[in-house]
Amino acid sequence: MKIYNTMTRKKEDFVPIRENKVGIYVCGPTVYDYIHMGNARPMIVFDTLRRYLMYKGYDVNYVSNFTDVDDKIIKRAMEEGVPSVEISERYIEEVKKDMKALNVMEATTHPKATEEIPDMIDMIKVLIEKGHAYEVNGTVYFRTRSFPGYGKLSKKNIDDLEAGHRDIKVAGEEEKEDFLDFVLWKPKKEGEPSWESPWGEGRPGWHLECSVMSKKYIGDIIDIHAGGEDLIFPHHENEIAQSEAANDVEFARYWMHNGFLKIDGEKMSKSLGNFFTIRDIGKKYPLQVIRFFILSAHYRSPLNFADTLVESSKSSLERILNAMSKLKDAMDYAEEKEVSAKEKELLEKIEEYVTKYEAAMEDDLNTADAISVIFEMVKFANSSISSANAKIVVERMYAVIGKLCDILGIITETETEILDSEIEALIQERQAARKAKNFARADEIRDVLAGQGIILEDTREGVKWKRA
Repeated sequence: MKIYNTMTRKKEDFVPIRENKVGIYVCGPTVYDYIHMGNARPMIVFDTLRRYLMYKGYDVNYVSNFTDVDDKIIKRAMEEGVPSVEISERYIEEVKKDMKALNVMEATTHPKATEEIPDMIDMIKVLIEKGHAYEVNGTVYFRTRSFPGYGKLSKKNIDDLEAGHRDIKVAGEEEKEDFLDFVLWKPKKEGEPSWESPWGEGRPGWHLECSVMSKKYIGDIIDIHAGGEDLIFPHHENEIAQSEAANDVEFARYWMHNGFLKIDGEKMSKSLGNFFTIRDIGKKYPLQVIRFFILSAHYRSPLNFADTLVESSKSSLERILNAMSKLKDAMDYAEEKEVSAKEKELLEKIEEYVTKYEAAMEDDLNTADAISVIFEMVKFANSSISSANAKIVVERMYAVIGKLCDILGIITETETEILDSEIEALIQERQAARKAKNFARADEIRDVLAGQGIILEDTREGVKWKRA
């Protein structure tokens, strides 16, 4: 498999540190509100990466944190007059609900920053001992120029950063040895959550949290570190600096970043009124459609969210689901019989599609091309496979499309919804009316059911129904 490595700016063959084992760290959300579309994209993209690696036989250790101590959480808590922990715990549960609705698998570990404070303090101590950090009035700063590789991920030159620095000082910045130095530990403010440390009561800096949690749950070296493109600088750059300075080894082998998300061609922001949470969108579209829409573009490409594009994804997903429904019906009526020479060609064609799909996924997780292969299979299934084929052929087609969709996190196996007794009775009455050639009554019942969101389809195998 080839992965585009942000560090080297080129596609590289993926070779895990340990054979058949992969450690992936994905920066998770700060839990002070419902997640939005920008949060959902990396969740879906890297969940799909995880699913594909599992499909290829890797044992994947997938770690994604919850930042549960932060200025935004504290602000929200103060506004509501509740402890910060109440806000963070509330929204961790809400995030998990949205992840489930998006069919994002739970991480192997979902560490919380507040539960890893002792290890954060230990890493700061190491950095101070090595001369990479210093304390001023209860604040501990990372000495950025002490790390020679600073800027290697973002390709920012440290001298250019200095030249671009404004003369206007930020409050407290005069304490720093250098304006580039960033916070590892900040002192307590009135009303904020805090922890005891050698430098007084306070809390960790955001960048430090991920360095410590990835080290604890994956190890000093991560196979793949992933997140949104907006995290490259300064967050991921700072993670590299503090981790490699503390551990004296490479922090991550491969860096993957998804592209930006726009809403109707503009950056998402509350001021523009185009800020949508997943809960908002879920009221308008099934979240499986949103997952399908996100994967319809290459993960590194910018993604424009617009109703017309989502509606197109909805129609495309329905094509796949309808084809699977037809295949399922065909399986019920296909006979167990010997596979003919022509049917052997059909089976070979199915395997060719699998190879083509895998080639797309192995080319830097090209889900857009992988979905195109699924559509080729749908077209092939609709034109070439029916209940007249040997059962094994129909079953194989159904199983393969289902598996390839599952790797993308697209659910094709839906549980049959139980009709209430009134609707069941109406369907039976309609069948009796048709048998008695009372077509007026049969049509009337069809209209009544349509009004209740039940669409009937008369097939040679009998009456089929689905919800509108």
